[in-house]
Amino acid sequence: MHRHDQPHHPSAAPSPLSSPGSRAHSLDLVAGILALNFTNTSSGRGGPEHLEHLKAAGDVLAWVHHAGGLTDAEMAEAARLAPPGSAAAVELFQAARALREAVYDIALAFAEQRLPPAAALAALSAIHADCLSTAGLVPRPSGGFAWGWDLGRNLVHAVLGPIALSAAGLLLGMDLSRVKQCGGQHCGWLFFDQTKNKRRRWCEMSVCGNRAKQRRLRRRRGAAA
Repeated sequence: MHRHDQPHHPSAAPSPLSSPGSRAHSLDLVAGILALNFTNTSSGRGGPEHLEHLKAAGDVLAWVHHAGGLTDAEMAEAARLAPPGSAAAVELFQAARALREAVYDIALAFAEQRLPPAAALAALSAIHADCLSTAGLVPRPSGGFAWGWDLGRNLVHAVLGPIALSAAGLLLGMDLSRVKQCGGQHCGWLFFDQTKNKRRRWCEMSVCGNRAKQRRLRRRRGAAA
């Protein structure tokens, strides 16, 4: 049984589970919260440069492993339980996408300072309750207890339970005014702004922030010319 609060052990090496073109195994985890990082497996939504990194169940497993939710042994066991094309793989993929879209719709609403859609809240509530129905309290090495799941009992719950728990924790106990959306062109990633003055604008200053600076510089040079 694995815990929801395992440390992050990023994996930069290509995952044999990932679909061609997917970077689920190596996407930057810059949102500050597990559930928001999960929404960032898709970028540029609705635009000509939309990138989708969750294309199959293998991508879901690769991302959860990358984010620290599965150990190497657990990922291998999950892959055995949900081989490509199996009913288990289809169920995991569909459940993962449903959870991701519910969290995205809710978080985007907060980033845009509006009420989240009732349908998204209902979906997250149902997924969270469903996952907890097969969870158990397990001791943490650092003390106390955490929710844990058994892959053999329910694969979907074990893989997605920590993400649903993270999303619920965000809604129940955190400053929702700190949920932001990156202003970068063709990005749209979500993040939790932990700066003191709540002035963070970019998912990563070194990426979207610098690109925005370069665009402003080119415009100024063009105007001067």
